Amino acid sequence: MRRLIPVAGLCLLSACATQAPRKYVVFFANQSATLDDAANAVIAQVADKARAHPSRIVKVEGYAAAGSNLSADALLAIDRAKAVTAKLFEDGVAGDRILQTPRAPSNAEGMEVGARRVEIEITSP
Repeated sequence: MRRLIPVAGLCLLSACATQAPRKYVVFFANQSATLDDAANAVIAQVADKARAHPSRIVKVEGYAAAGSNLSADALLAIDRAKAVTAKLFEDGVAGDRILQTPRAPSNAEGMEVGARRVEIEITSP
């Protein structure tokens, strides 16, 4: 029985080490890049974690639905990512730690709300 305890501990540690980084999601109103109270709360939580892990990178990916004007939709994805990035910076995350990426507008089936988002992930460099 005593031999199993170290094995169980190693298994638990390996499960923690291989766990994928958590993604935080900020949602926006239709055709908007304005942060609401819920968005600010999520960003504050991410900023706290990022400040606790100063060697990690914060990835910010902006999304938008594809409408009749793909240029405007792409700009909206950029504006959403910029809004989140600015708030992270305001909340104390160094700008050189934030990697901002807009994604191409998309209309995947069932993604009406999902296309109006920004995903944030804290990763190792």
